[in-house]
Amino acid sequence: MQEYLYEGKNKEELIQQALEELECTEDDILYSVTKEKVGLLKKEVVKLKVFKMTDVCSFIKKYLEDLTKDMGLEVSFETKVREKQITVRMFSDNNNILIGKQGKTLQALTVVVKQVVKNVTGVYPYVLLDVSNYKENQEKYLIRAAKNIAKEVEETKNPVTMENMNSYERRIIHNYISEKYKTVYTESEGEEPNRHIVVKPKED
Repeated sequence: MQEYLYEGKNKEELIQQALEELECTEDDILYSVTKEKVGLLKKEVVKLKVFKMTDVCSFIKKYLEDLTKDMGLEVSFETKVREKQITVRMFSDNNNILIGKQGKTLQALTVVVKQVVKNVTGVYPYVLLDVSNYKENQEKYLIRAAKNIAKEVEETKNPVTMENMNSYERRIIHNYISEKYKTVYTESEGEEPNRHIVVKPKED
Protein backbone atom coordinates (compact mmCIF):
# COMPACT_ATOMS: atom_id res chain seq x y z
CA MET A 1 0.00 0.00 0.00
CA GLN A 2 1.62 3.24 -1.13
CA GLU A 3 1.99 6.02 1.41
CA TYR A 4 2.56 9.72 0.72
CA LEU A 5 4.55 11.75 3.25
CA TYR A 6 4.44 15.52 3.78
CA GLU A 7 6.23 17.76 6.27
CA GLY A 8 5.59 21.36 7.22
CA LYS A 9 4.38 23.74 9.88
CA ASN A 10 0.63 23.58 9.39
CA LYS A 11 -1.64 20.54 9.23
CA GLU A 12 -4.33 22.19 7.09
CA GLU A 13 -1.78 23.42 4.54
CA LEU A 14 -0.24 19.95 4.28
CA ILE A 15 -3.63 18.33 3.75
CA GLN A 16 -4.45 20.85 1.03
CA GLN A 17 -1.07 20.20 -0.61
CA ALA A 18 -1.72 16.44 -0.55
CA LEU A 19 -5.20 16.84 -2.04
CA GLU A 20 -3.89 18.99 -4.87
CA GLU A 21 -0.96 16.70 -5.67
CA LEU A 22 -3.05 13.52 -5.49
CA GLU A 23 -5.95 15.19 -7.31
CA CYS A 24 -8.58 14.01 -4.86
CA THR A 25 -10.91 15.18 -2.09
CA GLU A 26 -10.58 14.63 1.65
CA ASP A 27 -13.14 11.81 1.42
CA ASP A 28 -10.70 10.01 -0.90
CA ILE A 29 -7.84 9.75 1.59
CA LEU A 30 -6.96 8.25 4.96
CA TYR A 31 -4.33 10.21 6.88
CA SER A 32 -2.54 10.47 10.20
CA VAL A 33 -0.78 13.49 11.70
CA THR A 34 2.20 13.52 14.07
CA LYS A 35 4.20 16.41 15.51
CA GLU A 36 7.92 16.35 16.33
CA LYS A 37 10.44 18.73 17.88
CA VAL A 38 13.56 18.91 15.69
CA GLY A 39 16.88 20.74 15.71
CA LEU A 40 18.65 22.66 18.43
CA LEU A 41 15.79 25.10 18.75
CA LYS A 42 13.27 22.25 19.00
CA LYS A 43 11.07 23.66 16.29
CA GLU A 44 7.80 21.80 15.84
CA VAL A 45 7.39 19.94 12.56
CA VAL A 46 4.07 18.50 11.42
CA LYS A 47 4.26 15.19 9.56
CA LEU A 48 1.35 14.01 7.46
CA LYS A 49 1.06 10.41 6.28
CA VAL A 50 -1.53 9.92 3.54
CA PHE A 51 -3.05 6.84 1.91
CA LYS A 52 -5.59 6.76 -0.91
CA MET A 53 -8.85 5.10 0.13
CA THR A 54 -8.81 3.05 -3.07
CA ASP A 55 -5.40 1.65 -2.06
CA VAL A 56 -6.65 0.88 1.44
CA CYS A 57 -9.65 -0.89 -0.09
CA SER A 58 -7.39 -2.99 -2.34
CA PHE A 59 -5.18 -3.82 0.66
CA ILE A 60 -8.23 -5.01 2.66
CA LYS A 61 -9.50 -7.10 -0.23
CA LYS A 62 -6.09 -8.78 -0.68
CA TYR A 63 -5.86 -9.45 3.08
CA LEU A 64 -9.32 -11.04 3.12
CA GLU A 65 -8.56 -13.08 -0.01
CA ASP A 66 -5.53 -14.62 1.71
CA LEU A 67 -7.37 -15.09 5.01
CA THR A 68 -10.43 -16.79 3.53
CA LYS A 69 -8.23 -18.97 1.33
CA ASP A 70 -6.47 -20.18 4.49
CA MET A 71 -9.95 -20.94 5.90
CA GLY A 72 -10.50 -23.27 2.93
CA LEU A 73 -13.21 -21.08 1.39
CA GLU A 74 -13.74 -19.96 -2.17
CA VAL A 75 -14.76 -16.30 -1.95
CA SER A 76 -15.49 -13.56 -4.46
CA PHE A 77 -15.57 -9.89 -3.50
CA GLU A 78 -17.42 -6.68 -4.32
CA THR A 79 -15.86 -3.48 -2.97
CA LYS A 80 -17.03 0.11 -2.77
CA VAL A 81 -15.55 3.29 -1.33
CA ARG A 82 -17.94 6.10 -0.49
CA GLU A 83 -17.63 9.03 1.91
CA LYS A 84 -14.68 7.49 3.76
CA GLN A 85 -16.49 4.17 4.22
CA ILE A 86 -15.03 1.02 2.69
CA THR A 87 -17.67 -1.63 2.02
CA VAL A 88 -16.57 -5.17 1.20
CA ARG A 89 -19.25 -7.73 0.33
CA MET A 90 -18.14 -11.37 0.26
CA PHE A 91 -19.80 -14.25 -1.58
CA SER A 92 -18.54 -17.73 -0.70
CA ASP A 93 -19.29 -21.41 -1.09
CA ASN A 94 -20.10 -21.49 2.64
CA ASN A 95 -21.53 -18.19 3.84
CA ASN A 96 -22.47 -19.65 7.24
CA ILE A 97 -18.80 -20.11 8.15
CA LEU A 98 -18.00 -16.48 7.29
CA ILE A 99 -21.01 -15.17 9.18
CA GLY A 100 -20.74 -17.40 12.25
CA LYS A 101 -23.29 -17.80 15.03
CA GLN A 102 -25.21 -14.54 15.44
CA GLY A 103 -22.75 -12.89 13.06
CA LYS A 104 -19.81 -13.24 15.45
CA THR A 105 -17.29 -14.49 12.87
CA LEU A 106 -18.14 -11.58 10.56
CA GLN A 107 -17.84 -9.19 13.48
CA ALA A 108 -14.43 -10.66 14.40
CA LEU A 109 -13.23 -10.34 10.80
CA THR A 110 -14.22 -6.68 10.84
CA VAL A 111 -12.25 -6.07 14.05
CA VAL A 112 -9.18 -7.84 12.65
CA VAL A 113 -9.29 -5.92 9.34
CA LYS A 114 -9.56 -2.57 11.13
CA GLN A 115 -6.62 -3.41 13.37
CA VAL A 116 -4.45 -4.56 10.45
CA VAL A 117 -5.11 -1.29 8.60
CA LYS A 118 -4.43 0.67 11.81
CA ASN A 119 -1.08 -1.10 12.17
CA VAL A 120 -0.08 0.01 8.67
CA THR A 121 -1.60 3.49 8.42
CA GLY A 122 -1.90 4.65 12.02
CA VAL A 123 -5.66 5.19 11.54
CA TYR A 124 -8.72 3.03 12.12
CA PRO A 125 -10.77 3.02 8.89
CA TYR A 126 -14.55 2.87 8.72
CA VAL A 127 -15.05 -0.60 7.25
CA LEU A 128 -18.28 -2.47 6.63
CA LEU A 129 -17.88 -6.16 5.88
CA ASP A 130 -20.88 -8.11 4.64
CA VAL A 131 -21.50 -11.66 3.47
CA SER A 132 -23.94 -11.79 0.56
CA ASN A 133 -26.89 -9.70 1.87
CA TYR A 134 -26.58 -10.74 5.53
CA LYS A 135 -26.13 -7.22 6.94
CA GLU A 136 -28.89 -5.82 4.75
CA ASN A 137 -31.33 -8.51 5.88
CA GLN A 138 -30.17 -8.15 9.48
CA GLU A 139 -30.85 -4.41 9.36
CA LYS A 140 -34.38 -4.99 8.05
CA TYR A 141 -35.01 -7.49 10.88
CA LEU A 142 -33.71 -5.06 13.53
CA ILE A 143 -35.82 -2.21 12.19
CA ARG A 144 -38.95 -4.38 12.24
CA ALA A 145 -38.19 -5.36 15.84
CA ALA A 146 -37.56 -1.72 16.82
CA LYS A 147 -40.82 -0.62 15.19
CA ASN A 148 -42.89 -3.26 17.03
CA ILE A 149 -41.29 -2.56 20.39
CA ALA A 150 -41.56 1.22 20.02
CA LYS A 151 -45.31 0.88 19.32
CA GLU A 152 -45.69 -1.39 22.36
CA VAL A 153 -43.93 1.13 24.61
CA GLU A 154 -46.06 3.95 23.19
CA GLU A 155 -49.24 2.06 24.03
CA THR A 156 -48.33 0.57 27.42
CA LYS A 157 -45.99 3.32 28.70
CA ASN A 158 -43.80 0.51 30.05
CA PRO A 159 -40.10 0.10 29.12
CA VAL A 160 -39.04 -2.96 27.10
CA THR A 161 -35.61 -4.58 27.29
CA MET A 162 -34.30 -5.98 24.00
CA GLU A 163 -31.92 -8.92 23.60
CA ASN A 164 -28.14 -8.47 23.82
CA MET A 165 -26.62 -6.89 20.71
CA ASN A 166 -23.26 -5.74 19.43
CA SER A 167 -22.51 -2.04 18.89
CA TYR A 168 -23.41 -2.14 15.19
CA GLU A 169 -26.85 -3.61 15.91
CA ARG A 170 -27.50 -1.21 18.78
CA ARG A 171 -26.60 1.77 16.60
CA ILE A 172 -29.24 0.73 14.03
CA ILE A 173 -31.89 0.58 16.77
CA HIS A 174 -30.84 3.88 18.37
CA ASN A 175 -30.81 5.71 15.04
CA TYR A 176 -34.12 4.34 13.81
CA ILE A 177 -36.09 5.09 16.98
CA SER A 178 -34.56 8.56 17.47
CA GLU A 179 -35.48 9.48 13.89
CA LYS A 180 -38.97 7.96 13.78
CA TYR A 181 -40.42 8.34 17.29
CA LYS A 182 -40.95 11.38 19.50
CA THR A 183 -42.68 9.62 22.40
CA VAL A 184 -40.06 6.94 23.19
CA TYR A 185 -36.27 6.84 23.49
CA THR A 186 -33.49 4.26 23.80
CA GLU A 187 -30.68 3.63 26.27
CA SER A 188 -27.91 1.03 26.20
CA GLU A 189 -27.40 -0.87 29.45
CA GLY A 190 -25.18 -3.68 30.70
CA GLU A 191 -21.57 -4.63 30.02
CA GLU A 192 -20.15 -6.25 26.90
CA PRO A 193 -20.89 -8.87 25.68
CA ASN A 194 -24.24 -8.58 27.51
CA ARG A 195 -24.99 -5.00 26.51
CA HIS A 196 -28.54 -4.37 25.35
CA ILE A 197 -31.05 -1.64 24.55
CA VAL A 198 -33.98 -0.59 26.71
CA VAL A 199 -36.77 1.28 24.94
CA LYS A 200 -38.45 3.71 27.35
CA PRO A 201 -41.44 6.07 27.19
CA LYS A 202 -40.73 9.78 27.33
CA GLU A 203 -42.39 11.62 30.18
CA ASP A 204 -45.19 13.99 29.20
